[in-house]
Amino acid sequence: MTGRDMAAGQTAKGRTVTLAAAALVFNALVWGVSWWPFRQLQGYGLHPLWATALMYLMIVTGLLLVQFKAWRGFAAHPQLWLLGLAAGLTNIGFNWAVTVGDVVRVVLLFYLMPAWSVLVAWRLLGEKPTAASLLRLLLAMTGVLIVLKAPDSGWPVPQGAADWLAIGGGFSFAVTNGLLRKFANAPGNTCMLAMFGGSGLMATLAALLGMSLHLVPGPALHADGIPVLLGLSLAFMASNAALQYGAARLAAGTTAIVMLTEILFASLSSAALDAAELTPRVLLGGSLIVLAAVLASVAPSAEKGSTGAK
Repeated sequence: MTGRDMAAGQTAKGRTVTLAAAALVFNALVWGVSWWPFRQLQGYGLHPLWATALMYLMIVTGLLLVQFKAWRGFAAHPQLWLLGLAAGLTNIGFNWAVTVGDVVRVVLLFYLMPAWSVLVAWRLLGEKPTAASLLRLLLAMTGVLIVLKAPDSGWPVPQGAADWLAIGGGFSFAVTNGLLRKFANAPGNTCMLAMFGGSGLMATLAALLGMSLHLVPGPALHADGIPVLLGLSLAFMASNAALQYGAARLAAGTTAIVMLTEILFASLSSAALDAAELTPRVLLGGSLIVLAAVLASVAPSAEKGSTGAK
């Protein structure tokens, strides 16, 4: 190989890395600003649970139109229903929380996921936590206590439904990633179908349960909200394709770090539209949570596995 060929190869590789990173940033952007269309849909009469259900129904329909044979993988891997359950709980927690809660607070509590992964990997994969992983867990939990300790509360505990939904969603996200590693031999398109289908099904069941308890209104959407729902569905489909492209071409640690830009997008957009309160306490606690996530991202590859998608 000549020097010119080597230079061309390096240029092509650099271009691929740049495109992969840009794809991941796009994915983070979509998730980071998704709170706004969810709130718009709620304003048009559609509860976030129904919005999630309808959105993933459209995504699953689109996936089956492109890869209809994806459902056949369930015959060989029936345990993937667990993956659908975990992904569904992840989306219920995140989408509902960012609709009704302080966006920055919700996203920070959700991004406890790398800390929860230490415990999940221990239980699901038999990976005993190392001293470094326990230190990251302690660091992240310290950040959470700072975020949760409101001036008018005696103890650093969740202050409402949004806090609980965000924490539960982040834990479910960690379980989703753990199951993706556990079921690594399952076809990728079948795993994707399980996650999307599970998200739609779980959101539907949760909405029906909420209706029976008079906590969630029935599905209703003003005509002006239809373009918002369609646009959000297309955005999530595009963001997932971008995630698959970027994550396949970058190291897992790099992928995890780039995905943390979701916190930046959520913070900037919500602060600009008065959907969050950036107090010094939240910034300090959030910094510890993000630091723990960054440390998890740059940990030796032997200590961690691949990352999954929401």
